[in-house]
Amino acid sequence: MHAQPAGPLVLADVLADDLADDLAERPDDPEGYTSVTPWMIGHDTAGLIDWLKAAFDAVELGRVTDAEGRIGHAEVRIGDAVVMMFDARPDWPDTPAFLRLYVPDADAVHRRAVEAGGTSVTEVTHLFFGDRVGRVRDPFGNLYAGGAYEPAAHPTGGEAMVTRGTVLIPQMTPSRGFAFTFRRTGREPRRSCP
Repeated sequence: MHAQPAGPLVLADVLADDLADDLAERPDDPEGYTSVTPWMIGHDTAGLIDWLKAAFDAVELGRVTDAEGRIGHAEVRIGDAVVMMFDARPDWPDTPAFLRLYVPDADAVHRRAVEAGGTSVTEVTHLFFGDRVGRVRDPFGNLYAGGAYEPAAHPTGGEAMVTRGTVLIPQMTPSRGFAFTFRRTGREPRRSCP
């Protein structure tokens, strides 16, 4: 049995102390897959795969089709991550996905995704915590945030994010959505991305 912490339980502490260690030690993750794998559902998975290849150099790992030619399961690799997908039934509502990609050059990837037929939602810009990010919507309604981790490019936020023991904690606020607060933990921060 675990001892109860002295004070309020903070999600960052739980993840840092327990969950992250448990996930890192899982021997049952298939080789080449991570503990969390995105899953995309759409009405034109074959077209989505082609777009992902053109926009992000995705590599198709395989697909399974039914007698009518609908894709029941497909996988692509983007960078070091596998993305799974399949065709929705015709009467299912749209279920757009939102994927965050870390790339070496956010500007080049943003430009390439738009050239492949995507629509720029936000131009590439530096965010307060150090990432340089732009957002693109694909022709199928999915949204991608392509970003590069560049803390030195935005000294105020970048230095705050990478200072030893600083953790960014999202908090829901009733009128403005998510707000972020910084909290000192005495540990190195873990890199994570929504």
